Amino acid sequence: MKKLSVVVSVYNEVQVIELFYQELSRVLRELDCASETIYVNDGSTDGSFEKLELLTVLDKNVKLISFARNFGHEAAMIAGIDYSEGDCIICMDADLQHPVDLIFEIVKKFEEGYEVITMKRTQNKETGFLKTLISDGFYKVQNLISDEHFEENVSDFFAISKKTAYVLKTQYREKVRFLRGHIQNMDYRRTSISYEAGERAAGTSKYSI
Repeated sequence: MKKLSVVVSVYNEVQVIELFYQELSRVLRELDCASETIYVNDGSTDGSFEKLELLTVLDKNVKLISFARNFGHEAAMIAGIDYSEGDCIICMDADLQHPVDLIFEIVKKFEEGYEVITMKRTQNKETGFLKTLISDGFYKVQNLISDEHFEENVSDFFAISKKTAYVLKTQYREKVRFLRGHIQNMDYRRTSISYEAGERAAGTSKYSI
């Protein structure tokens, strides 16, 4: 792998951006490859944009895409993927619930030849009963009506190869997308890594159910 791209969706995360950047930078420094981090500001109104803009000044490997308003998590991720240049692209959130140290394991799987690496939550202490019930119900219904089987508890923390990203860029252009489902539906070598979601470094979840 010559270059790694990390796409980070940000929506009103001003309290955690600096800590996330420090943790991610620590991991990227240890990897033996070039890297870029693409932050996608999804219409934040709390000062996140200014924090991210400063990072682009301080770090030449940081890029910023900023939406004029909130378009949603899926739109933010696909925008980052569209502008990524890496051989491997990792999508994750900025709240540190997606453990950055797992990037080492993701890169190892990529170098073993996998083109899609899904991340399965085994536990999330901050997910309430109602959200868990809705999520479980969604996958059961989806698998019942679909020809494809989707893994349960797969999160928006995932990695794809440049080849897989090209397919997303050219063939999956619906206005409403289901990325974690799309990447499982592609006929590429796929594996999964289980993880326990960490606690938010600060603040609360900004995306509604």
